[in-house]
Amino acid sequence: MIDPEGYRQNVGIILSSQEGKLFWARRIGQDAWQFPQGGIAAHESPEQALFRELTEEVGLLPAHVKILGCTKGWLRYQLPANLIRRSSRPLCIGQKQVWYLLRLLGREEDVRLDTTQSPEFDFWRWVDYWHPLDEVVSFKRKVYEAALRHFEPLLFPRSERGPKHRRSRSDGSDSSG
Repeated sequence: MIDPEGYRQNVGIILSSQEGKLFWARRIGQDAWQFPQGGIAAHESPEQALFRELTEEVGLLPAHVKILGCTKGWLRYQLPANLIRRSSRPLCIGQKQVWYLLRLLGREEDVRLDTTQSPEFDFWRWVDYWHPLDEVVSFKRKVYEAALRHFEPLLFPRSERGPKHRRSRSDGSDSSG
């Protein structure tokens, strides 16, 4: 669904291991890494879309995960001009996303990237919490940072946050808040 402003409704999924590492997946046939995400259909709630996308893209069922939290509103990003399909109607200029933080309760072997006819990903790995900001495509970076900041207290109580859980900006300032 695309809203009147041109944003496609979407869910973003951050899946964590028991140790606080994050699921990081490579788009099939590309050197592009991202969190799982996908559109919300007209008949779906964001949570229903979350579980559908999780099953389609990662092969996990609701019993394999626990929801730890979600963002309270939409996080938006705009597509670069060269990626906007000007001939499409309605015109989509970007995505607005509700993000979910999940913990894997199942086994790593439960992850399956080949459960659909057109898989999104061909490889995945666990990464440190702030690592995705170094690899995600630039136009999604601010949304990823906002989601990670939002969820950091849920995975890392204040007493556990230290240098290894902080993201340093290139200007040398600490961005952990």
